[in-house]
Amino acid sequence: MELEHANRAISAAIVQARQMDIRISVAVCDDGGHPVAFARMDGAGWAASYGAVGKATASAATGSPSGRIPPDLHVMQRINELAGDRMIFSQGAVPIVVNGKRVGAIGAGGGTAEQDEACAAAGAAAIMDPPGT
Repeated sequence: MELEHANRAISAAIVQARQMDIRISVAVCDDGGHPVAFARMDGAGWAASYGAVGKATASAATGSPSGRIPPDLHVMQRINELAGDRMIFSQGAVPIVVNGKRVGAIGAGGGTAEQDEACAAAGAAAIMDPPGT
């Protein structure tokens, strides 16, 4: 995950949040769940930052949207414990695919679960491969 791509995704997520009239925190991590970029909108709730990072980490770890319960949940819960309980398995993050390769994930926090996922999806869409490629 390149920093330039991460920042572009964050900008697109923030544009979506403004259109929805919500204040979010948004995080992008690489495919290993390591933070690459983060932003907190003015007025975003204090816990939103934890949610954004935790959901992005979970999405990167599973390769799925963070709200989708992984089939091997017990294994993921154990991995999460070993990794310091950094993952949050609730809706609001999506994986990012560039040039056909999963490179990370983007997560948002601060709105409803659906709003967070919509913002994350807008961010991912700004840098992901177009459908059918």
